[in-house]
Amino acid sequence: MKKYIMITALFTLASSFLMAQDRPYNVVFDLTSGDTAEHQTVIRWINLILQGHPDAKLEVVFYGKSLGMVTKDRSVVADGITKLTASNKNVSFKVCSIAMKRHKIEKDQLLPGVMTVPDGIYEIISKQAEGWGYIKVVH
Repeated sequence: MKKYIMITALFTLASSFLMAQDRPYNVVFDLTSGDTAEHQTVIRWINLILQGHPDAKLEVVFYGKSLGMVTKDRSVVADGITKLTASNKNVSFKVCSIAMKRHKIEKDQLLPGVMTVPDGIYEIISKQAEGWGYIKVVH
């Protein structure tokens, strides 16, 4: 009986360990700040994640005062965004159309590779409903 319990326990432990390793690395980052230190932080995080998990799916959603990060001639991380969008199909930067309208920013003012979504908050909760992890960007 003890042998049966031990084998069952080991099988259960091994199964849970193997299943944990199969979880996808999907994260949506919530960025609302105009603080350029936070802009640099999220680019650094993305690059570090990709070093350890090259298949990770990462998305940054912008609304509020954060639009300067993805606007031509205003972004301090334009090179980082351009490199990430050009080299990795699993990394995306998405801007809330409502915030763009509020801040009077047109699509042609966005950096290459940056996409728009109708509602940034809805984009975030949709990703969470799909099982994505959520990170609020603050440094």
